[in-house]
Amino acid sequence: MKILIADDSRVMRQIVIRTLRQAGFGDHDLIEAANGREAVEMTKSENPDLVLSDWNMPEMSGIEALRQLRAAGNDVKFGFVTSESTDEMKEQAEAAGALFFIVKPFSAERFDEVFAPILG
Repeated sequence: MKILIADDSRVMRQIVIRTLRQAGFGDHDLIEAANGREAVEMTKSENPDLVLSDWNMPEMSGIEALRQLRAAGNDVKFGFVTSESTDEMKEQAEAAGALFFIVKPFSAERFDEVFAPILG
C-alpha cells in the first residue's frame, strides 16, 4: 500500500513517518508532499491508498486539497494529522469526506487505532 504524507514541515513529515513505522505501518510505500497543491498532484499521479494531510499549508490547505480531489471524483482515503482542532474544522473535514482527524501530538498507539481498520 502507498501512503502520502502532506505537510509543509519536513520535520513533521519525518515525525509522521517515524510514528507510522512505530505503529507497524513502515512496510508501506511512504511518499511526501510539501503542500496541498502537491498533495493533489501526487494523489493523481501516484495513486496512494491513503492520504495523511496537515490542515494549514501554503499554496493550498489540506481541506482545499480534499475538496478538490472529491470534486474531481477521487475517493482516496483521506484524513488529517494536524495541530489545530476545532469543532468547525472537524465538521468541515467530515462533510468533505475525511475519514479521521488526528490531533498533534500523536502516538504510535493512536495511529494504530485509526489506521489498522483502514489499512488492515
